Amino acid sequence: MSLAFPYAELHAFPDGDAPHTGNPAGVMLLDRDLGDGDLLGMARSNNLSETAYLRALDTDLWGLRWFTPGHEVDLCGHATLASAVWLFEEGRVAGEEARFETRSGRLTVRRTQGGLYEMNFPEVATRPAEPHDGVVAALGAAAPSKAFEVERIHGSRFQMLVYANEADIAAMRPDFGALAATGINVVATAPGARVHFVSRFFCPAAGIDEDPVTGSAHCALAPYWAQRLGFAELNARQIGPRPGALSVRTGADGRVRLIGTAKRYLDGTITL
Repeated sequence: MSLAFPYAELHAFPDGDAPHTGNPAGVMLLDRDLGDGDLLGMARSNNLSETAYLRALDTDLWGLRWFTPGHEVDLCGHATLASAVWLFEEGRVAGEEARFETRSGRLTVRRTQGGLYEMNFPEVATRPAEPHDGVVAALGAAAPSKAFEVERIHGSRFQMLVYANEADIAAMRPDFGALAATGINVVATAPGARVHFVSRFFCPAAGIDEDPVTGSAHCALAPYWAQRLGFAELNARQIGPRPGALSVRTGADGRVRLIGTAKRYLDGTITL
């Protein structure tokens, strides 16, 4: 007997009203437990950077797992936002806050005014480091002004490289084969021309060449830029072939608020 599950694709953190922007995420609602092989297989079939799997636990409380086409990850921002927006739009949230139990602990998404949603995520730790020579060469850019080792959240080693200006980031044309060979994912960032900071996230070590708008990466970016610029709330854009935008806010509680929205793209059913 076949099994059918509600499925939707939403584009999280779109670049204003521009179509075909933001980060696509699959959202699937489960009414039973499925094996990891099925969850990974569906993520591969969807071929999106992440597919989110939801399972109701209690009123406004959901179990949430995220899978790339390659493996399960510990933290994913855009697919959490997509999940929350879908739940709110489907009338499945009784209050104003959806709560999620995840591999990174309890995460919440609160509906605010103006069609926006505020996500409460943990800061992702960084420490000063030397840039990996292979990574810098694969990016095809000059050496960064600063480099940081980032806490592993996608299973692979992760570096943050800081550049002088937005043009440096926009001009990058990475050799993804060479970058994958290093086994290191990298977020490249710089001051923005029209926003506080910009970034691009290259992650072939996680099975994705370039992720469009990465919420989890902003959990490392936000504390860095807040300290450097002296602002608690900043506007950010992730540039590249498929841009997007969000606001971030930091505080003394070790948490990052990611503020944005997600647009419904398609609805359907996945049948196993």
